[in-house]
Parts: sequence; C-alpha cells; structure tokens
Amino acid sequence: MKLIGAHVSAEKGVSSAPVNAAAIGANAFALFTRNPSRWTSPAIKEVEAQAFKDNCLRLGFTPDAILPHDSYLINLGAPDPEKLEKSREAFLDEMKRCEQLGLTMLNFHPGSHLKAITTDDCLDRIADSINLTLDRTQGVKAVIENTAGQGTNLGFSFSQLARIIDRVTDKTRIGVCIDTCHAFAAGYDLATPEGYEATWREFDDTVGLAYLSAMHINDSKRGL
Repeated sequence: MKLIGAHVSAEKGVSSAPVNAAAIGANAFALFTRNPSRWTSPAIKEVEAQAFKDNCLRLGFTPDAILPHDSYLINLGAPDPEKLEKSREAFLDEMKRCEQLGLTMLNFHPGSHLKAITTDDCLDRIADSINLTLDRTQGVKAVIENTAGQGTNLGFSFSQLARIIDRVTDKTRIGVCIDTCHAFAAGYDLATPEGYEATWREFDDTVGLAYLSAMHINDSKRGL
C-alpha cells in the first residue's frame, strides 16, 4: 500500500495533526512536534501525547506513516562549538519527543560548514552528532533529508549522504528522505524518464535503496 500525505498543522497541539491529515484524505503525514523556528519549546504534556496516540489509532495512522521534521535552526555539522552543542541538544529533544509520541522516524537537514571547516570534516561532525543522539535514545530512526546545496548546506549529493551513513554506528537507525525538488535543484535529472532511472540507479549504487525511508514529492506550477 502506498503511504501518501502532506505536512499538516499541529498548531492546536500535536494531537490535532492526525485529525488534520485524515481531513484531507491522507494515509500518512508529516508534522512539527515543536516550533521549528525556536531553539526551545514547551514540553509535550503527557495528556497531549496520549491524545496524539489515540487519534492515530482511531484514524488508522501507524508510526511508519508519520514523518516528523525537526527545527530549521539545527546544524549538526556546525563549526562553532557552542552552536554545535546547542544543535545537538535541540536534536536530542526532537528525538525524545518522537519517543514520547511513539514515533519511529525523525526527518532532518544534515548541516552546513559555513565556510569554516572542510566539507569532509563537516560531514564527519554530522555523523558524530547522529551517533551521540542515537546513543541517548531508542526506537527512533534518524532520517536525513537531501538538500538543494544552497549556500554551504551539505547533503545535496548521494556521495555526501553515503559518507554520513558510513560513519553512523547503528545502521538500523539511519535512513534517507529524498526531496525531489532538492534533488532536481542539486543537478539530478528527474524531469525525463531516462534521467529518473539514472538518478535512482546512482542512489542505489551509492547509498542503497534499503536506506530510503520516505520521499518529499514536489511538482512545478509550470512546465520545465
């Protein structure tokens, strides 16, 4: 069965997300479990977490159909030690929230070197950040979202994703979410049948389809 949905609002509390997803006919959904534009957010009250689980059960949403996204501020490859520690603590909080809600995945953007460290050092730092977080949590897979490669953001090439995964100790708790818009902007031809096939062959050869955990499907308003 195909699991298809959208990013839905949790503005009225996380328990409203499955209700909003069901309202649009989705059988999967994404959400923010906290404000994505702030470093810290109030903890999820246990009554709200239970209401989320109850609504998911009632509406038929299983954990493998739910992909929360972490804060946009987090940079797991930050060259500045203070910002790196702040990012790691925020990422841990995101994972803990997933644990509390009974979820099994957390989608995140890998990080940026900000022209202060090398690409490889930044990728290794991202992997270290993931390992530290996985050691302090259980049951939640870290799902890396590929980027468009804008600025100094990493994770835009399949080889960069593969380097991070290679350095993650627990391979059962690492995955990839392919954003088609990001992939196209990064130079992967998804606009033609030949390019599409070639892109996925490269992904399988470089990363491995076994790590594909989710996709963000995009389209353009106009023809290419």
